[in-house]
Amino acid sequence: MAFEAAGRTDVGLRREHNEDALLVLPEFGLAVVCDGLGGHQAGEVASAMAVDTVRLFFERVRDPQATWPFPYDESRDEPTNLLEVAVQWANRRIREMAEHDASGKQGMATTFVGVLMREDSAHFAWVGDSRGYVLRDRALLPATTDHSLVNELIRAGQLSEEEVPDFQHRNVITRALGMDDVVAVDFNAIPLSPGDVCLVCCDGLTGMVTDERIAEIVSGEPDLDRACEALVAEANKNGGVDNITVALLRRRPDAPG
Repeated sequence: MAFEAAGRTDVGLRREHNEDALLVLPEFGLAVVCDGLGGHQAGEVASAMAVDTVRLFFERVRDPQATWPFPYDESRDEPTNLLEVAVQWANRRIREMAEHDASGKQGMATTFVGVLMREDSAHFAWVGDSRGYVLRDRALLPATTDHSLVNELIRAGQLSEEEVPDFQHRNVITRALGMDDVVAVDFNAIPLSPGDVCLVCCDGLTGMVTDERIAEIVSGEPDLDRACEALVAEANKNGGVDNITVALLRRRPDAPG
């Protein structure tokens, strides 16, 4: 197996339910984190449905050219096409259940962040404010940008970084799976160097632990399972106000190629 991976999800210290979902498939070089949204535990349904759909796609289909009605985009590389189709299928399943379920699932949605690794590159896809990073030389390099009201206002020059802590709507996201019939997915491909570690996580981690501290923890623990455990413990130590989910993925140093 060319990749090694680990993941951990935890309810945190303040929530009664864990509405996050985690998928780690090292045999495909894939890791996904989803953070569910919606009342009556609908968020956990949406996030679970998202990762289950992605799992089924990669384990049983893995051919975006055979997944009508979502077309294969010849201008994109294969990893991007794989992620695009997997996310669109997940979005469609969530929409269909929300529309036909009468038990409080209307309006359910979930964020999505995934990374698909190849020999010399990491391909990130995301919707919402769950994040992806590459850890390189003890520094955490952002691979994603939040789809949030705060981020849009900052980019438009209508909000400063100093004003963010006091902004009333700082937790509002502008995109999620389940919001629209077709979801706009963002992508980023990052060339990898030997020893790089890819990280995907929900805001229950990044809201509690700084990027610098995340980099310190992962850099100091070569075992990915123990590194995930330490990150969750750090988030809980700092308050654990939300569910916490993180996955780590890296290419094995002894992998051929």
